[in-house]
Amino acid sequence: MSVSPSTVKDIRNGLLIGAVALAVLLPLAHVVQQRSATTPVTAQTAAANVMRLPPVPDFGAIQPTSNARELVEWIARTGDNQNMPFVLVDKQAARLHVFNAASQLEDSTPILLGSAPGDDTVPGIGSRPVHLVKPHERTTPAGRFVGQLGHNLTGEDVVWVDYDAAVSMHRVRPTLQPKERRAERLASDTIEDNRISYGCINVPAAFYEARLQPVFTQMQAVVYVLPEHKSLQAVFGLPAPAEQGAQRVRRSAGFV
Repeated sequence: MSVSPSTVKDIRNGLLIGAVALAVLLPLAHVVQQRSATTPVTAQTAAANVMRLPPVPDFGAIQPTSNARELVEWIARTGDNQNMPFVLVDKQAARLHVFNAASQLEDSTPILLGSAPGDDTVPGIGSRPVHLVKPHERTTPAGRFVGQLGHNLTGEDVVWVDYDAAVSMHRVRPTLQPKERRAERLASDTIEDNRISYGCINVPAAFYEARLQPVFTQMQAVVYVLPEHKSLQAVFGLPAPAEQGAQRVRRSAGFV
């Protein structure tokens, strides 16, 4: 079988065109393959880095103290609440905040606190009659507690914060000692008059029943009482400020 010179020329031209096309397409295919291999990994890595970052606590219209914000950020970052809702008692602001398990603020209210400043309780104070508690011993202790519903000696339902020290959260009792004007103290614009109790945390009755009690009815919840004299590092074991700064840098870079 003979092949004409024109056919041979057509075949040669076709092979040449195919070789040129292959030389152009192979690098492009390599680039596409590289992109398809690297792009999803990069996106997944970025998503993973974002997922590692805890939510930024939102206090809404409430202006928290620096200690309150710092502690809630630490709780959100470390999961110290162990997937439980938590209550933050800020003694410096005479305010109570209720957070859900995701460190999101649910509600907030003014409160009354122990009349004496301080972050510790006197050993054995919980077994003493109230009238034997001295004025300088009427402190609301700072610390991390797992609160639970219970009843006091009069049968009133309360949320126990530190049962051994007889410290609880309960409805304000305006008629128990009328001269103390506890309801008026709660309603005032200042926090200077919010120190009046023997150490317990007095909560407006409506707030207690609608916002606080249900949290502890459904499950256990953590109660964080912020210090007024001690540091967050001493009470809760937060890292030193320098280490916190280094952690923020690493988080922003996606390393933790």
